[in-house]
Amino acid sequence: MEDIIIVGAGGFGREVGMLIDVINQYSSEKKKYNLLGFVDDGIKQHTKIHEHEVLGGIDYLMNNDKKCALVLAIGNPSIKRELAAKLKNYHFPNIIHPNVSLNKKYVTIGTGCIICEGSIITCDIAIGDFVIVNLACTIGHDTVIEDFCSFMPAVNISGEVTVKEAVYIGTGAKVINQLEIGKNAIIGAGAVVSKSLPENCTAVGIPAKPIKFN
Repeated sequence: MEDIIIVGAGGFGREVGMLIDVINQYSSEKKKYNLLGFVDDGIKQHTKIHEHEVLGGIDYLMNNDKKCALVLAIGNPSIKRELAAKLKNYHFPNIIHPNVSLNKKYVTIGTGCIICEGSIITCDIAIGDFVIVNLACTIGHDTVIEDFCSFMPAVNISGEVTVKEAVYIGTGAKVINQLEIGKNAIIGAGAVVSKSLPENCTAVGIPAKPIKFN
């Protein structure tokens, strides 16, 4: 059994805590993870989150000499990237709900990823490091998702799509096949992406169009 700490004690952090509970319930022999608690700079130390405590802020991890794993329950790609660099000496397992439709023979996944309940990931797909695939997402064949991307619930990615590093896709957005989403792009909730998008843009609407550049 591996000790683990969740970085981020907001709503998604609580959901990841529940996800770890489910993984432990499905484990065939014994609990896979021992959740030690949460770390969050914005919540007072010793605050109870369900049955676990906030252990402190990021400084707690920087000064911690106890061996444990971390999971980054942070949706913002740029913050994830900053924290992953700062905490690079820790181990980041992939946290994947047991009912995710995924055949590891046909899908490669990096490190530190979170894939939530009800998601479907088909074949010949490459997923990088620290990617979040939230509830009930679908990812089609021959898709490449680079590091630090975050997909909110019910995102649909069609086949042969390339999603470059640190892209954020809002709830219910759809990306049609054979497109590329540029690095650091933000796609608004409910958008339908029918043309490739440049890097550093925020795109919204049906069809999705850039409204500003970050």
